[in-house]
Amino acid sequence: MGEKNHTAVTEFILLGFRSGPGTQVLPFMVFLLIYMATVLGNTTMLLMIQIDLRLHTPMYFFLMNLSLLDLCYSSTIAPKAMATFLQGSKTISYYGCAAQLFFFVLFITTEAFILAAMAYDRYTAICNPLLYPVTMSKRACVQLILGSYICGGTNSIVQTSFTFALSYCGAKEINHYFCDVPPLLSLSCTDMHINELVMFVLSGLLIVITSGIILISYSYIIYAILRIRSAKGRLKTLSTCSSHMVAVALFFGTVSFMYAQPGSLSSPHRSKVVSVFYTLVTPMLNPIIYSLRNKDVKDALRRIIGRKILRL
Repeated sequence: MGEKNHTAVTEFILLGFRSGPGTQVLPFMVFLLIYMATVLGNTTMLLMIQIDLRLHTPMYFFLMNLSLLDLCYSSTIAPKAMATFLQGSKTISYYGCAAQLFFFVLFITTEAFILAAMAYDRYTAICNPLLYPVTMSKRACVQLILGSYICGGTNSIVQTSFTFALSYCGAKEINHYFCDVPPLLSLSCTDMHINELVMFVLSGLLIVITSGIILISYSYIIYAILRIRSAKGRLKTLSTCSSHMVAVALFFGTVSFMYAQPGSLSSPHRSKVVSVFYTLVTPMLNPIIYSLRNKDVKDALRRIIGRKILRL
């Protein structure tokens, strides 16, 4: 069979969690419940930070953007996935697939850099508290957010253009529930070693940079905490970072497993299960983590609920 140009493929088929025909009710129900919780939790976090003036600080500015990103990239994946679970036809157009991949990579890369910016914010607040208002000024925070989106956009353009520059010669079944780089590479009929190398190097580099910033920041934070004499003071200072540490562990743990390894070591079924965690479960858990372990957020929620009750 001669090699065909990749534009000859006009659509792909998302297989979801099994390769046979028919609906997939159980995955649909699981995704629906998780997605509803994600939308409710992150929307509540966005509105609460916007309404309560006491939360207009750099830390909550970053948290508001984190909630927005969680909403965006889970919405890029979940609605289409749920539709394919229930439809007899599980197709996604060629350009729809490219758009889904572009926005997914954009949002997930940007989130990694914002988590790194949040770690730097905690380092500055704990290790240089007198310089904190100057270092983390409104302008500096906006620049960090814009820089995160620029890095996310750059990675997204590179990953999407390299993936869709490949030729697809007839095989259209994506063994996944959304358009991601690894399952798309497996469909190509051309040499994909350069693409695998680009994905591995770029993903590894981004993980090293962002996790490096986080690890260095927390090394200084831990050193500063150990120098605090009172146990109560150490616990109080540590509590300001605990939510972020849990969110970082969840995000980077699953993303590193998925992308920072050669394609030959990954299993399609295992990759799909791991993908559920960073596309749906982590965005759902982030608002819960920051709500349960953060006194300011809980107090703000009580104040807003109290105002609503008084108005009634």
